Order: sequence, then C-alpha cells, then structure tokens
Amino acid sequence: MKPVARVVIGAAVGALVVSVAQPAMACPVCFGASDSPMAAGMNNGIFFLLGIIGTVQVGFVALFVSFRRRGKAYQESKESLELVNGGAR
Repeated sequence: MKPVARVVIGAAVGALVVSVAQPAMACPVCFGASDSPMAAGMNNGIFFLLGIIGTVQVGFVALFVSFRRRGKAYQESKESLELVNGGAR
C-alpha cells in the first residue's frame, strides 16, 4: 500500500471516529446543564489551576526582582570599596 493511501485511509477513519464519538465526549456544560455538580467541579478545577499558574508567575517575578536588588547591592558595595583597594581608576 502506498504511503499516500495510508494517510487518506487514516484521515477517513479518524474523521469517522470523531464524528461518531462526539456525543460521548461532550461534558454536561456542553449540553446545557451548567448547574450540575460536574460543571461546578470543573469550574473549581479551572480556578485552582489558574491560581497555581498565577502563584508561579508571581514567584518568577519575585525571583528576578531579588536578582536585580542583589546585583545593585553588590555593585554598590564593590564601588564603595574601590578607595580601599587603591583608589579610583
């Protein structure tokens, strides 16, 4: 069998599977039952994951702010010791 024929047959089978299994894969929210416990649980999960992502992003910002402050403090201490090391150059 030629590779092109395999791709065409595979695409046809995939399209058939997706079109047949569509109702089985839908959640209650997709069918309109937005007040169901499953929909409430899904919303809670989404908010929880958004909170985790936000926490990680805030942590990265704090990390880089800390790096900047430490770099400035190091530079200032290095410049203040320049006279002890032999004067300004």
